[in-house]
Amino acid sequence: MFGARSKNTKGEFVKISTMIRLSAGAEPHTRLMSTIADYARRIEAAEFPGIWVGDSMGRGRATLDPLTALAALAAVTERVELGVGVLQVPLRHPVELAHRVQSVQALSGGRLQLGVGSGSTRSDFELLGLDYDHRFRTFRNSLETMRRVWRGEPVNGGTLSTWPGCAGGPSILIGAWRSPRWITYAAKEAQGWTPSGRFSSWDDLEAGMRIFREAGGTKAVLANVAVDFANRPESAGLAEATNVALVCPPDEARQRIKRMEQLGFDEVLLVSPAGVLEDIERARDFL
Repeated sequence: MFGARSKNTKGEFVKISTMIRLSAGAEPHTRLMSTIADYARRIEAAEFPGIWVGDSMGRGRATLDPLTALAALAAVTERVELGVGVLQVPLRHPVELAHRVQSVQALSGGRLQLGVGSGSTRSDFELLGLDYDHRFRTFRNSLETMRRVWRGEPVNGGTLSTWPGCAGGPSILIGAWRSPRWITYAAKEAQGWTPSGRFSSWDDLEAGMRIFREAGGTKAVLANVAVDFANRPESAGLAEATNVALVCPPDEARQRIKRMEQLGFDEVLLVSPAGVLEDIERARDFL
């Protein structure tokens, strides 16, 4: 079996996948590609089902574009799913974004899982001179435009040709953790729901899962769950932000990851702030 998995409340297997941080660390830029490639190959060799990345711009740290990073990951892996959780759609032009997403979908051989959201950080929007307060309307409109592009329909008087095998676009998961409206939208209009393990509380996750399942949702992916069993400096603020994170002693982490399973998540995305894959493997073994 590919990947270590356990059954959730639906009697289905729970997948434990990984996330990679795309912010600058101690590595010199001349080794960045080889560092990311080596880490991705280790993840695939360890039989994790997926590698996901995040998306941020104006938050006081150097970051990489997520779609560029996924294209690089596609080149050095063969089997793992590649995902972004979540891509801030209102920060980009929808037609250009649809083209880049289609490019990653093609380069990865259809392995792309596209988590999308309206964005939650004002500084990202201010950096680009965009309207933060109307981001939800922009998100809905942009997402519909992207779907039209992927269906091969005319947009703005022209048509973006569909790459063979990419018609209809990739699977879309909606990033939300407190909005019943968007969680319901994820269940009815998309292929899944992906709340944040960094910003959600247990109450948020429980309430959201209830809304999602009652609306007919079938795929719930908990993203950005930090793992650190050694109290490293990189994780200092994460334990204070939420007790959903696995920044705690192993016995407590075992209880928390079991709780995620019991809530009914189909997949949990674990990230080590220090890039310690052994911590993620150890957490996986709790299931």
